[in-house]
Amino acid sequence: MRLSADQRRQNETRIRAAIDRLLRGQIPANGRCDVKTLAREAGIDRTAFYGDRPYAHLREEFETRLAALATTGELPDPRDAQIARLKTQVATLTERLAHRDQTITEHGAFRAAALSQLAAQHEEIVRLRRHADETANIRQLITARTTSSS
Repeated sequence: MRLSADQRRQNETRIRAAIDRLLRGQIPANGRCDVKTLAREAGIDRTAFYGDRPYAHLREEFETRLAALATTGELPDPRDAQIARLKTQVATLTERLAHRDQTITEHGAFRAAALSQLAAQHEEIVRLRRHADETANIRQLITARTTSSS
């Protein structure tokens, strides 16, 4: 069915109004900030936005404006904003986790070196005591106990 010029103008007006609402963040509960929701909000068949269909230029305008908002950090869809925030948080936590893993590895290496050094020092002390006992000119004196007579 062919559309009259007046019908087409009305449809474009509804589509532009829906574009403005979606980009302001007025997204319906069961929708997103995408072409599917745009078509539903404007009451237009979604296929009219693709290829050489009559409203393809409005889809391109919508996507361009949406991309421009995204580059400035404004995301009209709260779910998209939440996803972006969570991705940033995951990246930060991943970086912190990698740093902690590196620190744990460094502490493990330090612990191993410290234990090795303590073991070597203990062996040296034992060796020096043994050497001192063997070369000492010290004799044990036997002390006579005095018995008391009562």
